[in-house]
Amino acid sequence: MADLSYMRLEKFRLWTVTSLKAFLSLRKNSVEGNYEEELVASLVCGDVKGQFSVLFKRVNSLQKKGGKFEVLMCVGDFFGSNHAAWEDYTSGRLKVPISTLILGPNKKEHVQYYESKDGQEMCENVTYLGSRGRYAGSSGLQIAYLSGMEAQQQTQDAWQFTKDDILTLTGPVASDNNYRGIDVLLTSQWPQSVQKYATPSQMEATCTSLLVGEVARLLQPRYHFSGLNGIFYERQPYRNHQIFAESGIHVTRFIGLAAVGNLNKDKGTQFFYDMHGGDTVKAGKRHSESGGNVNKKRKQVQPPGPCWFCLGSPDVEKHLVVSVGMQTYLALAKGGLVEDHVLILPIEHVQSYVTSPSDVQREIISYKTCLKKYFKSRNKDVVFYERNYRTQHLQIQVVPVPQDVAMDLKECFLDMAQNISIELHEIPTHSDLSQIVPAGAPYFYAELPCGAKLLHRISSKFPLQFAREALAQPAVLDLPHRVDWRNCATTEAEATLMATTFKEAFQQYDFSL
Repeated sequence: MADLSYMRLEKFRLWTVTSLKAFLSLRKNSVEGNYEEELVASLVCGDVKGQFSVLFKRVNSLQKKGGKFEVLMCVGDFFGSNHAAWEDYTSGRLKVPISTLILGPNKKEHVQYYESKDGQEMCENVTYLGSRGRYAGSSGLQIAYLSGMEAQQQTQDAWQFTKDDILTLTGPVASDNNYRGIDVLLTSQWPQSVQKYATPSQMEATCTSLLVGEVARLLQPRYHFSGLNGIFYERQPYRNHQIFAESGIHVTRFIGLAAVGNLNKDKGTQFFYDMHGGDTVKAGKRHSESGGNVNKKRKQVQPPGPCWFCLGSPDVEKHLVVSVGMQTYLALAKGGLVEDHVLILPIEHVQSYVTSPSDVQREIISYKTCLKKYFKSRNKDVVFYERNYRTQHLQIQVVPVPQDVAMDLKECFLDMAQNISIELHEIPTHSDLSQIVPAGAPYFYAELPCGAKLLHRISSKFPLQFAREALAQPAVLDLPHRVDWRNCATTEAEATLMATTFKEAFQQYDFSL
């Protein structure tokens, strides 16, 4: 069985429930020397607080629908105030339906449930991991864990940890030059300031720890789960390394889980996409032979016919794909105006930016930010535009331009619009397109390097190559012969080489990695 540390990150995705999270990993089974990839699903939950029947009833329901999960991991307060509820399981009157891993106590009154800081079997199918350490699942999933709360004084109670515990946990990796991170980190407290540089940054997480943040920085988990704050929060992926001082590594995804049985039933939506197999597993569906649903997902909009851009469609040209996020992906433009002309596209079928869900819009913004940084490193600025007219799938066109012409772009667009009697209006910089244009209305929209946002509400005909023609002018790219994309055709081998070149160069800026 392969250690997950060696697996490609685009094959490690998860879906969200407010207090119970299921995630997919991959393991390889050797059959007569051949390797077959098999999806392995595990569950993570937030504070149980003694609501064992609620939790295990939910697990039973999931397993009946979608097959067996490998393990359930619990963060936060596992026990509550009702001792009798736990006795039902220790006595054998009730059975735990899944192998369950729990952390230690976070308060004095829960210490009574734990006999040792070194870990123990609490009852059949429930294992206390211990105060700190590492654990390997049957699939090879590598888990690091830290129980309890950070001690605020020199003295340490049974439910607290100190800097010495952190050194014991992280010490072995400090001198290991081959260390490549851990798959999952379990802590009850959130890392302090985890929301810093994230969007939105305003959080009401009060139970945080500076030392937990240090553990995450050193252990470099692919996923970090915590509880205790009573809210669900999924931070944008980030990297636990010093930029420009250390080599880039995989990203960390932090998820703060709400309590089991909480009143907030909000659900998120994410994707698992296999670049090589071509299958897309949507949020709430665990891929298995039986194809069973694990969780209800957002209703998918179906295209009226074959779509070239839905990532799960047989019509999509996968050799052009250069990056895959959770909601969107990046692909080289077919017949691009320039060689590094790319598209930002939603994975599922979405008509336009205006009609796209908020999680899709957030990831589009993330790609825009990365692309600006990437092109700036090559002394270029970038133009983003969308034509929601005679198209069926959202396409954000991304065209780089030389920095010395960037300030002239606004005038070029406005002059061209005037010449063909099109009203191109500049909208406020901080305005939201979704609040200006009603759903279903056709439009052309562009974002220029100077910060200008230009909008045309299409009421009749609109030239399909308007933006390409504006950018191809002698004052900008001086490429009049490339206005029509059909004149820019390349062979599949040439396009594949261009996509590979772009992907390798963009990799250090790609938030999805």
